[in-house]
Amino acid sequence: MQLDKLGCRVRDIVSGGSLAVVTDEHVEKLYLQRCRDTLEEAGFAVHSFVIPPGEGSKDGQTYLELVNFLAEIPLTRADAVVALGGGVVGDLAGFAAATYLRGIKVIQVPTTLLAAVDSSIGGKTAINLKAGKNLAGAFHQPALICCDAELLRTLPEDVFLDGMAEVIKYGVIADAQLFQQLTDPQETRVRLAEVIERCASIKMRFVEEDEHDTGIRQMLNFGHTIGHAIEKASGYQISHGKAVAKGMARIAEIAARCGWCSRNTEKEIRAVLETYGFDLDISYSNETLYEIMKTDKKRKGRFIDIVVPEEIGRCRLQRLTTEELGEIL
Repeated sequence: MQLDKLGCRVRDIVSGGSLAVVTDEHVEKLYLQRCRDTLEEAGFAVHSFVIPPGEGSKDGQTYLELVNFLAEIPLTRADAVVALGGGVVGDLAGFAAATYLRGIKVIQVPTTLLAAVDSSIGGKTAINLKAGKNLAGAFHQPALICCDAELLRTLPEDVFLDGMAEVIKYGVIADAQLFQQLTDPQETRVRLAEVIERCASIKMRFVEEDEHDTGIRQMLNFGHTIGHAIEKASGYQISHGKAVAKGMARIAEIAARCGWCSRNTEKEIRAVLETYGFDLDISYSNETLYEIMKTDKKRKGRFIDIVVPEEIGRCRLQRLTTEELGEIL
């Protein structure tokens, strides 16, 4: 859907007269006015809440400032929040919408590849705590996702690369044909809208089967358990996508070593990641990563489920005790 058509679509699903658009300072300069124009043309009173870019804005203080902003408008249960931005904006705005008045509608308008294929889909919303990322959150499905691939043309290469890690993940876990397409980065760029659609379709299939992430949806965490540990060890100086790329390469190496997949499968995964220029080296010790992984939010008592590849296009969950996790690292 094109951004300029957003107002008409929102008018179909939002009966109230006010909207709060949440965005960051980078996206504000590029797309906020276009977003406001289409919504105002549809008859909405539009209020903007702009945050500094980056993970630092996904905290408790910014969250409270946002929900107070919504209350001062005031938004009613007939109104909605529009998240115009990447994963940080989408998570923050989604969590505010999930909790303000015990839940109002949120419309996701992703402006990064990572948000378009992953974080805007599925209803996971959250903010960070001092103890780690996304530890306070709620499941709150978007009322509408407006994914306009043209908005991604302005992405810096570094930010585009973060999204490609998630795209590669989808190929490994569920779509061998997509994975093979990704071996040609130039072709990926040309067919970006199609690639996004395929990734979104895969995620929606997992979400529809397991909305609250207690079973099959955990396949979407391929590379994430180690990746999140790398992010935290770096003090979040390593971005999510780049950390997940490292995590995918590492878990593929572990899977091959443990006999859960072939060495050829590991090499294929690593080769595609390297084709896009990912640095797959991990500078943190196994002990450091293990101590962080023991606090992963998906841990269940003394067990943790990790996603391991069996072959390209198929993964499975492997349940380990925390002691076994330490051993395989």
